[in-house]
Amino acid sequence: MTDLVLVLLAIAIVAILALLAGAGAAKLARLDGATYPAAIKHAAAAFAAVLALASTVSAALTTLRS
Repeated sequence: MTDLVLVLLAIAIVAILALLAGAGAAKLARLDGATYPAAIKHAAAAFAAVLALASTVSAALTTLRS
């Protein structure tokens, strides 16, 4: 049961960090003068990059643990 809780907590933390990175990217894009659609594209790219990085790190750690 403890492993499940840790996995769910890690997923929640990664999701929150990805959302914060996306929001920060959108805010910086808007401050730079980008339109709303362009700012949303920047936010989506940052969100996807954080999730991809977390997935890659997770896969690497899983192979090291096994």
